[in-house]
Amino acid sequence: MYGEPFTIPEPDELVFISWFEGGDVMRSGCCWTRGAGRVFYFSPGHETYPIYHQPEIQRVIRNAVHWVRPRGTAPNVPRNVTVDEAHEKISTPGATLHNAHGKLR
Repeated sequence: MYGEPFTIPEPDELVFISWFEGGDVMRSGCCWTRGAGRVFYFSPGHETYPIYHQPEIQRVIRNAVHWVRPRGTAPNVPRNVTVDEAHEKISTPGATLHNAHGKLR
């Protein structure tokens, strides 16, 4: 069963809340803006039901694709930087397959 607490960052905009029999609710349509990018999370239901074939759900997905598409010029953001060059401190919470230089161990 899906439900709260749903440990995701607080959305910039809450679009949908799902309600389930028994009174459980879950944030099922959330929007975020991160830098010049946009993120849309959508959970209309379980894939074992024909929910994804409903015209309303297809429209939400189509609108989401349009909303998250890139706009304007890309920001001047460094790509593929090492951990030491990252703007935010990055730590490894557990074991890793790579050494500090990104090579497989």
